[in-house]
Amino acid sequence: MNGTTQKYESNDASGFVSISDIFPEALLDIRYYTSFNFTGARVDGYEQPIALMTKEAATALSEIGKQFMERGYLLRIYDAYRPVCAVRCFERWAASDDIRMKPWFYPEVEKKDLFNLGFVAHDSAHCGGSTVDLTLFDMKKGVDVEMGGAFDYFGKQSHYDATGLTDSERQNRALLREVMVSGGFRPIQTEWWHFTLQDAPYSNVRFTFPVHAL
Repeated sequence: MNGTTQKYESNDASGFVSISDIFPEALLDIRYYTSFNFTGARVDGYEQPIALMTKEAATALSEIGKQFMERGYLLRIYDAYRPVCAVRCFERWAASDDIRMKPWFYPEVEKKDLFNLGFVAHDSAHCGGSTVDLTLFDMKKGVDVEMGGAFDYFGKQSHYDATGLTDSERQNRALLREVMVSGGFRPIQTEWWHFTLQDAPYSNVRFTFPVHAL
């Protein structure tokens, strides 16, 4: 299945599981099910506020979650599997004149440039089912760990090695990345919260089924 770079679509959810079934301790904050995201509305395809992933990715993530729990942290998941229709929804939004969420998510850039600058992708790895957006929750303090930038902020402060971070924020980003990488996930430089399973089982597939209970 991974022998070609050509991608194709599938509606087969048989290789997926709910993260909550594999690792119920994970906190879910599925932003695209809500209106608190860069579009300002629920995104197409998000029918329930749950997180789905391939069985392989969810299993690997559960082991990582257990490691973090031993250190006093829980995983807070913002997004996991993303159906193709959600990406098409992003494209339609990008072509509209709706900028109501600009002050919170993209104050530094023009909406028309979001795709060209790589902040939003026409072909999202999330549609393959082995990518997750997440942060850490400090169980002792009862708050999210400070990462020096918000999820889905379209700007340089979202880059892993952004300037202006405090020592604590830099260390927190490094901790998240270190454990995720050791657990088999691959990071990207432009989003400190984004990780994809290194040996993703469906890297050439983009799935189309909606996000709901399987």
